[in-house]
Order: sequence, then structure tokens, then C-alpha cells
Amino acid sequence: MKAIVIGAGIGGLAAGAALRRAGLDVEIHERATELRAAGSGLSVMSNAIAALDSIGLDLGLEKRGQVLESYHVRTARGRLIREFPFPSIIARLGVPSVLITRSELQQALLAAADGIPLRLGAAAREIAVDERTQQVWVGFEDGTEAHGDVLIGADGFGSAVRRQLVGGPEESRDSGYICWLALTPFSHPRFTPGSVTHYWGSGRRFGMVDMGNGLLYWWGTKNMPAHESADWRGGKEGVAAAFAGWAEEVGQAIDVTPPEAILAVPSRDRVFLERWGRGPVTLLGDAAHPMLTSLGQGSGMALEDAAVLARHLGDATDVPRTLRRYEDERRERTRGMVAASRSISEFEQSENPVRRPVRDAYFRFMPERKLVATLEGALSFPGAGRRTAPFPAPVPAPAPAPAPATVEESGHARTQ
Repeated sequence: MKAIVIGAGIGGLAAGAALRRAGLDVEIHERATELRAAGSGLSVMSNAIAALDSIGLDLGLEKRGQVLESYHVRTARGRLIREFPFPSIIARLGVPSVLITRSELQQALLAAADGIPLRLGAAAREIAVDERTQQVWVGFEDGTEAHGDVLIGADGFGSAVRRQLVGGPEESRDSGYICWLALTPFSHPRFTPGSVTHYWGSGRRFGMVDMGNGLLYWWGTKNMPAHESADWRGGKEGVAAAFAGWAEEVGQAIDVTPPEAILAVPSRDRVFLERWGRGPVTLLGDAAHPMLTSLGQGSGMALEDAAVLARHLGDATDVPRTLRRYEDERRERTRGMVAASRSISEFEQSENPVRRPVRDAYFRFMPERKLVATLEGALSFPGAGRRTAPFPAPVPAPAPAPAPATVEESGHARTQ
């Protein structure tokens, strides 16, 4: 069976490597003319690593990144709100969570996909399915074509495959804030190995994440209209001003970062798509379920998708029916992640002077058992045939949202 994968981001490379392990003939087509990973970091949490383990795919991420060892949430000035029990949950699951740069994750995926034909500068223009043979055809903007038995749209937030499936462009939903991202060498007594620390202010958040070997990944958010976040021109000075008076280590992290190392990206998602494919065509990762960044599970869901898809297609005799089973297995889990990401994002970005202290108190006094159950649901990879929502259903504002799951990831403008 021949699989055509559109997109060579995290989801596309993982799908290629997973499908090849399942016995398929795979080729990958990417619209970019070169593969570049944005200068930011992310988390590959235990659920994603367990998903890859389930199909025998070991990326060796512990050797490329830093295993998560502690997770704290603090006020803007550094007072502890809550230490989250990630280490004990991870130890019980027996699968690590790894903090890693995008470039290192990309290199790990490229190594796993070594030998799979990968064509750059190949922007998909049109897809068609032969109703008699169920063969799929892809026409590219450079005039070339590809033919196969199955087509995987892993081409990210602006997916051309998704656009064809839904019949045209869709509106995106802005988060209401900008994301600033940077990688920089850094040292500070509070910046300890394997640490993740979030700082919460009024309509602003800041995160510090250890990538290993003294490399800091930091991210910051600030509420602002979509037209401003899409065209940020405030530079490093504007970022520093947004966090003036915050904890000492926050100011130092911004201060030592070269201006050119700071990326400014909008954060967006879409209304959840109920139907991901038809015939021998399906979607994966951000192409299927783009989500806001507060859970840090965008990459994790793409890796889970790739593992589940490979498991289903490995012994498929009826491709369309097999793809619908894959979609059915993934729908509730990813729907829950998309909804929880937005709910938590809105709750944590609170500017309302009444809601802010409620936010902090909610997390400070949440019973340990409830917090553990909430986090463990996200960190556990659902078994075959199970449909597990990762979090309780989000509660409408101003009631508190579920607890955050992991580190902030970069915005969709530079992913996939």
C-alpha cells in the first residue's frame, strides 16, 4: 500500500516514519523549499512518547532534550502558587516527558524517516479520488503529480488538504493575545535542571523551561487585539516593558536574549472539525485539530495521531473504512484537548480584577487528588478502542477551568 503524506512538520514526519514501520510504502511532500525549525521549544509529554512506544518507534528524545523534573506556577513577582505533581505521575506511568527544542525534535524525526522520499517545494494544489479504484491523486503547483492508496493531510494550520475536504477556507479564532518565544543560554538559582516555571500576571503570562545544557526556552503572552499581535512591532523593548517589575529571573531572561532571537507569533485555533476525511483521505495533527498553546499538547496530539493511524493502516484491507475508524478513535480525545486548551487559555489570561485572584486560589487550593486525576488523564495515552476525553468538560467563564497540563508551545504561525 502506498501512502502520500502532505506536510513535513512534526505530524507529517512522524506519520511517515510510523506508516513505514507498519509496512506501507511512503512518500512525503512539503510546500516549503527548506526544512527549518523555529527557534523555540516544546514538550513531548509521556502520552506522546507512550504512543510512539506502542508501535515500536523510539526517537531517543531523552538524549536530545531534558527530562521534566519539576513544574511550578508562581505569581508575577515569584510567589509560589502551586507545585504540580508531574514527577510522581510520570514515575507511576513509567514513561518520561521531555522538554526539547523544535530543531532537535525535527532532527529526531528526520532520522526516524531516513530513506523515505521527501520532496521540498511541493505545494499541493488539488486532490481527487478515482471512485472506481479508490486511488487518490494529488496535483502540485509545480505541475507534478502523485498517486497512491491513501493520502494523509499533515500540512498544518493552513492545510490545503483540509481546505479541499471542507470546500474552501475557514475562519480562524484568535486567542486574544500575542506569544513571544525565545531560546537563550541562561543561568539563575531558580532555573534548575528539568524545571518548568509559569508566572501569572494580569492578562500576561511568562514561562521558563529548561532545554538542557543551560539552554532556556522562554515564552511570554500579553492580551492584545488580533491586528496588533499579527503585526507586532514593539521589539525587545516592548517585551521587556510588558514584564517590568516581574520576578528577577524573568527580567534577566529577557535582558540576556538577543533581540533577533525573539519570535512574535499570534496564537489561533479553529472550530473543531467533526469530519476529517472521506474515501482514502484523512487529516492528522494541526490540519485536523489546531489548538491553542496553553496545554503544550499540539505536538503530542500529532504524535498520538501518527501512532494510531499506523496501527489501523498496518493490516487494512478496506482503506476508507479503516481511516474512519482511526478518526473515530481520535475524535473525542482531540476534541477535549482543543476545548480545554481554549478554556484554560482564557482563564489563565484573566485581566478582570475579580477573576484573577479566583484563578490563583483555584489552583492553589485544588485538592491534590483532583489535580493528579486531571493531569494523569492528559499524560496517559488511551489504549486501542478507548475514547478518552483528556479533561473534564470546560466550565463557562467565570468559573475556573481545568488545570494546565504542560509547557506552553509556540503559536501556529510557525508550526508544521
